[in-house]
Amino acid sequence: MAAPDFWADRDAAREVIDRVSALRGTIAPWDRLAGRVEELGILMELAREAADPAEQATALAEVEGQLAEVEKSHADLELQSLLGGPHDAGNAILSIHAGAGGTESCDWADMLLRMYRRWIERRGFEEDVVDVLAGEEAGIRNATMLVRGPYAYGYLFAERGVHRLVRISPFDSQKRRHTSFASVDVLPELPEDVAIEIREEDLRIDTYRSSGAGGQHVNVTDSAVRMVHLPTGIVVQCQNERSQHKNRATAMKILRARLYERQQEERREHMEKLHGEKGDIAWGNQIRSYVLQPYTMVKDHRTGCEVGNVHGVLDGEIDPFIQAYLNWDERPVHDR
Repeated sequence: MAAPDFWADRDAAREVIDRVSALRGTIAPWDRLAGRVEELGILMELAREAADPAEQATALAEVEGQLAEVEKSHADLELQSLLGGPHDAGNAILSIHAGAGGTESCDWADMLLRMYRRWIERRGFEEDVVDVLAGEEAGIRNATMLVRGPYAYGYLFAERGVHRLVRISPFDSQKRRHTSFASVDVLPELPEDVAIEIREEDLRIDTYRSSGAGGQHVNVTDSAVRMVHLPTGIVVQCQNERSQHKNRATAMKILRARLYERQQEERREHMEKLHGEKGDIAWGNQIRSYVLQPYTMVKDHRTGCEVGNVHGVLDGEIDPFIQAYLNWDERPVHDR
């Protein structure tokens, strides 16, 4: 970068700068963690040399508190080290679809939406629900949201697949046990420099009135956008913004991501494996089961990871499953 001719090729120079910035962003957290470990070592020495038992106890308590924080930081960085795919560090587009089970599955899809929103909140990420279709009696038929935060796509990729719920139905007057299914799909939010060709003549764009919350203006103007890519049949909808222009831009962003994913899957030798993980939204294709009766347990069928605190998981505590998946997943990072 200090070479006299570094800026001779501006595009190449920017690429180098971006790569250096990315590397620095990877190394800096480890350097900060190493500094904290060194400080803890000094604090331990001070505690060991303290003549007053009260001072020693105070110093040891401080070490214990900081050690817990350091261990958490190390676990987070260790998890990030498993994320090396081309889009792992970026934002994600997450979609939830109710499957077999009618009202039960619509309610289950709504529970999953809440679970991911709580996980997003716990992570300090941001979310933007761009489209929701309510169920006829309860819950939702489907929902799509943008998730913004460091490594959002890398983490959430682990959630892609069919999720199964077993519980005593709140909609069954006879209190029988029901099994419900919903699928989760995750796509990367693509940077603008990723080339995806979308011709205007290949699109059918309809506008309509938003049916969701958002105030009087949203509900009385044709601000919602439905975009159909005719060659592939892919349909994208967005109704969260008051501006039709903004909804169209968001829909185009999601369409680009879905077309990119389609292209990637066509190139992968193990495309059948990816579709096999997801498959029909029904029995036998689930990646994870959430059991509320007759016992309580959440089990990931790919990794064998089990958690007994179902309500904690449904409140967004899904990191154990994400970590287990990242440790288990043997695919090359370029296939994520």
